[in-house]
Amino acid sequence: MTRRVIIVTAVHGPSAAFLPEAYKSLDQQELPAGWEWHWVIQEDGRTEEVLPYVPDDARVTFRQGRPGGPGVARTIALAHAEGAYVKILDADDQLTPGALARDLAALEADPAIGWTTSRVLDLLPDGSTAGFPGDPDDGPIERGAVLDFWKANDFRAQVHPATLCVRRELLLGLGGWMALPASEDTGLLLALNSVSRGWFSGEVGLLYRKWEGQATGQASHVDPAEREARMAVVEARARALAAFGWRYPCAPGSTLLAQPS
Repeated sequence: MTRRVIIVTAVHGPSAAFLPEAYKSLDQQELPAGWEWHWVIQEDGRTEEVLPYVPDDARVTFRQGRPGGPGVARTIALAHAEGAYVKILDADDQLTPGALARDLAALEADPAIGWTTSRVLDLLPDGSTAGFPGDPDDGPIERGAVLDFWKANDFRAQVHPATLCVRRELLLGLGGWMALPASEDTGLLLALNSVSRGWFSGEVGLLYRKWEGQATGQASHVDPAEREARMAVVEARARALAAFGWRYPCAPGSTLLAQPS
């Protein structure tokens, strides 16, 4: 029986021109026998700017909706495809060869691993790449480790949320991405780490494009008052989940996220 991993991409007009490169990186992925991918591209809005860049491929679904930010677009995209796992791929980024296969290998090997991340390289405008210091060791990430590091390092996580691959049931159980104007993916990462163990691959899994139009490069993204508010609610959610004692995976016969007895 064929199993599926869902690739979810939020896109708006300025980033649409990068979709063909994202598609090329996805089309070149080699999956284990019995696996396939389905790419759901969700426009954050309804314009005529994105469709011309959507690949003509039966494995690709394109949808539009009311603008609400990338977190809203990604979450509503989950309605349009079924699959065991959900992989994030931003419209302006690219997967590296083998990235999906490594995600699947980690998740399939250990049911107690709820999500995976990987090493990232910045893709600079001149085509060169740059890495990051301080990556964790290749292997499992224990519950709470991401929050502790993030809090101690000026709200910078040691793993990148743009590389997440997560069990669909766990993603849905946490409500998808946070309803924030930015940092919605960081909020999801910290929530995931509050209730489940993760995995980090030391091999590069993503080229993270740096360009002048990206949302994280805008002045509003670093506005001190908004940033403080975003970080406060991200931390509060993660700590509340940890305090409730919810765990993934739960005991057989119990609810998805259950308190231990």
